[in-house]
Amino acid sequence: MLTSNEIMQMVNHCFDHLSYDRQPASLYEPIQYVLSLGGKRMRPVLMLMGYNLWREQPADILMPAIGLETYHNFTLLHDDLMDNADVRRGQQTVHRRWDANKAILSGDTMLVLAFQRMQQVPADKMPAVMEVFTQTALEIDEGQEMDVAFETRSDVTEAEYIEMIRLKTSVLLACALKIGALLAGAPLDDVERLYRVGEHIGLAFQLQDDLLDVYGDPKVFGKAIGGDITSNKKTYMLINAFNRANAAQRQELERWVGAKDFDRQEKVAAVTRLYDELGIRQLCEDKINGYFDMASQTLAEVSVPDERKEQLLNYMNQLLHRDK
Repeated sequence: MLTSNEIMQMVNHCFDHLSYDRQPASLYEPIQYVLSLGGKRMRPVLMLMGYNLWREQPADILMPAIGLETYHNFTLLHDDLMDNADVRRGQQTVHRRWDANKAILSGDTMLVLAFQRMQQVPADKMPAVMEVFTQTALEIDEGQEMDVAFETRSDVTEAEYIEMIRLKTSVLLACALKIGALLAGAPLDDVERLYRVGEHIGLAFQLQDDLLDVYGDPKVFGKAIGGDITSNKKTYMLINAFNRANAAQRQELERWVGAKDFDRQEKVAAVTRLYDELGIRQLCEDKINGYFDMASQTLAEVSVPDERKEQLLNYMNQLLHRDK
């Protein structure tokens, strides 16, 4: 069994040596740029770790794993364009470094490359793999549309938010583990169990993102905290703050959410203080731990020896206890 660090090194090496020899080179330059920025690359790592539960050579499925990460980065490229974001992973976004047209066309090409790379699997496995992948891609678009729609709504419920992050974030992690298991020839019951493990990890991961955006260390987090607060993003934390607030607290929350002109630090401090008063941090941490426990319990049911699950469980713990 390989460790997550060994698998990550394998993934990074593959990305570093991908060749783009098609023309025009100007179409592929932004793709190389985006994929060179790194990131956590946890989706290909999870796919390879899922495979490694049953098979000893995860390098055998490296290209479809790279395809999954290519797809993920395609979604980020288009998300950045939709959000008019300036920076991704500390570097200029594609539409800032080039322009919007280049972001659209290079993003579309990334999507095609993702499918091309995902198809590099044994012929007998391709129908099942592509069914999971295409279904996941549709669900991620559905989650993105929900996220966009939430921006203009003030009545988003906790259940709606959890469903949105399940679609936008969790299903791709679930897809990674499921495809890894499918390619390894795992029993179908275990394939579905790993999918649920990925779903629960993804929900915990996104809620951890919400938490870090408020309570993270800016020096470690890599950016100023409070971005969700200043943009009035409908997170698990804001939704539950409104649910728990008394009349005076609700009035203050509504004032900050409705403010057009405000001092950023003042708003972040005020809303964070309300979160503290309402116990939102603990509520969010409990929810994160609950999803992690569900993931761990489901992994325990997978029918391979416990020692073969140890590396995946360790990696899940790393994701849960991250600080950025």
